[in-house]
Amino acid sequence: MAEELQVGAPGRLLDFLRAALPGWKRKTLEQRLRAGCVEVNGAVVERPHHELRAGDRIALRDAGDARARDPRQSGLAILHADEDLVAIDKPAGLLSVPLDGRRGRNALALLRAALSAPGRPARLWPVHRLDRESSGVLLFARTSAAREAVQASWSEAHKLYLAVVEGRPEPPAGRIEQPLWEDAQLCVHVGAHAGSKPARTRYSTLRSAGGRSLLEVELDTGRRHQIRAHLAWLGHPIVGDPRQGTAGARLGLHAQRLTLAHPASGAELRLEAPPAPDFLALLR
Repeated sequence: MAEELQVGAPGRLLDFLRAALPGWKRKTLEQRLRAGCVEVNGAVVERPHHELRAGDRIALRDAGDARARDPRQSGLAILHADEDLVAIDKPAGLLSVPLDGRRGRNALALLRAALSAPGRPARLWPVHRLDRESSGVLLFARTSAAREAVQASWSEAHKLYLAVVEGRPEPPAGRIEQPLWEDAQLCVHVGAHAGSKPARTRYSTLRSAGGRSLLEVELDTGRRHQIRAHLAWLGHPIVGDPRQGTAGARLGLHAQRLTLAHPASGAELRLEAPPAPDFLALLR
């Protein structure tokens, strides 16, 4: 059985549940959230502070029913879900979408399966992509119109990354303005070339330890492998990058935050994924 609720006014998920279900204890509701028992517009949401919009549909399920549709069973964590958009925290090593149209384990297929119900397959459109080796915020649209609206203003979205690099950049903060180009094998190179395009990356050092540094990186342009190529050009390749540096257990690149205008309301939508322990372990 599921408790079905509809949101009347914007607010935070836990606050709404406490007001709508006065007979439930706060601790019980928090436990249900952590167990993947709460769905917003058909997607499991665990964050108590998830922002709701008027008209959102809430389903509070029992533990037995929730497990069958819990996206975490596929290694996915939902960061945001509404009628237009779904955002996940993509783990490192997982493709964003199928490679060259071939079937296989990828975030799009896993999320679609997790959000589908019997007789009601979920429809999803990828808004952007992350490299297989990268982790962090990955956004999908639930309608083609929502995807087109987000992509039309994608240059205005703010993208913040964390990167673990070799060495200690000097100066500790700065901006890299070097053009990028791709060869026939799709390898990205820095420098002037007939096919090069302008690229701008800003970075600042958060801390350093053991010959490595944790950087906060912001993109002013969004070229393929831009961060990896620019930081390698700077002399501080990302840890675990076999293309620009040395292969390792995982790539030290994480898409921590994506901020954009919601395609329906125009309100600011801030999506954030905390770095996983295996990412932070690279600094040690």
